[in-house]
Amino acid sequence: MTRSINRRALLGTGMLAGVAACTPAASPAPSPASSPTGAPAFDASDWESVRAQFTLDPAYGQFAAFVLAPAPAPVRAAIERHRAGLDADPHYLPSGRATPDDSVLEAAARYIGADAREIALTDSTTMGLGLLYSGLRLTKGQDVLTTEHDFLATHEGVRLLADRTGAKVRRVRLYDEPAKASADRIVETIKDGLGPRTRVVAVTWVHSSTGVRLPIRAIADMLAEANRDRDEDDRALLCVDGVHGFGAIADGMDDLGCDFMASGTHKWLFGPRGTGILWGRAWEALTPVIPGFGRASFVAWQRGAGPGATTAELATPGGYKAFEHRWAMTQAFNFQTAIGKDRVQQRTQELATRLKAGLGELPHVRLATPDSPELSAGLVCCSIDGMDPAEAVARLHERKVIASTTPYVPPLLRFGTSIVTTPEQVDQAVEAVKGLT
Repeated sequence: MTRSINRRALLGTGMLAGVAACTPAASPAPSPASSPTGAPAFDASDWESVRAQFTLDPAYGQFAAFVLAPAPAPVRAAIERHRAGLDADPHYLPSGRATPDDSVLEAAARYIGADAREIALTDSTTMGLGLLYSGLRLTKGQDVLTTEHDFLATHEGVRLLADRTGAKVRRVRLYDEPAKASADRIVETIKDGLGPRTRVVAVTWVHSSTGVRLPIRAIADMLAEANRDRDEDDRALLCVDGVHGFGAIADGMDDLGCDFMASGTHKWLFGPRGTGILWGRAWEALTPVIPGFGRASFVAWQRGAGPGATTAELATPGGYKAFEHRWAMTQAFNFQTAIGKDRVQQRTQELATRLKAGLGELPHVRLATPDSPELSAGLVCCSIDGMDPAEAVARLHERKVIASTTPYVPPLLRFGTSIVTTPEQVDQAVEAVKGLT
């Protein structure tokens, strides 16, 4: 009989063993409503209390927190607890579970409304997309469809996929003026771009270049119709870079209807840095890229055989990680869940709408992000007449407003409203931009 696998055995003798009961354990993780030592009490219904869980400098309006998100108090406390445990004892494991990743997967599954067995753990959106596009199996004659608006991680991912498989990659342009983007045109453009053997449709939920949010559900419904008469191995797979929607928009996986979704959890979810997920419902379509360290991998290795059909567990890269960060993902999901996904989306979009309204009244500002909440999320992109975006960012920083630039050609000035932003900071940002003349 093959014995069970755990990380303690790997860290120790390197031999396979059952779960040991003698390892010192940390105390259970606090619930999102509790108050870690030194942090203010957390009232999830009060936005001031939510904001108080972060140590952001209150003198600055925070509109670039999504770049590498700050962690709220419960996440910071969990990171420190796990770090202290690992520093005190390299065999440390959190109490309560033989496999700590299970707690992370279950919290993630509750948050996105999915099965924990459908989720692979990653280090970032880019890693998730890399695992996806490096692992997808394409046959002769199949092709890939993407858009002109996607980020480097998608464009490079599908280019490498094409280099490996010989598939052709085509790009479509979903809009000419992002502020006037149309859901119907977006869906129709992707539909028109499909070929009879398009296997991969690679898109981004919220464009970091413009703030345009794609109607993923409508795209999925269109593809379901296109796939109706296709063989399973020829079905067009909808693959989504979800990073700027995940944690900002309430939609779960059933709402989106895609086949794969990759996202870092260290942006709008405000999770630990260097963490992410890759969710999928068509794992059989790809081959793992990096050996996994799950039980199935070790059992197969012991027996001298391959582990069989691909699963999310097999697709999760093995190796030792920054476990104090990975295990604190549970608190990040729980923190956001305690606030309420719908409330987070409403707050994010209300603030973005307020910001767009204020910027839209300034004669020297050109908004790129649509006014419609259905076609936008928390990103607000614009240009300033006669001013380079990098200069605008520097001058805004002098005025205590933290913004960013988009890494595209042409670049734009970019703001991000979120749960760490206040209405007063939105007004502060508008006044600061007003002075950029």
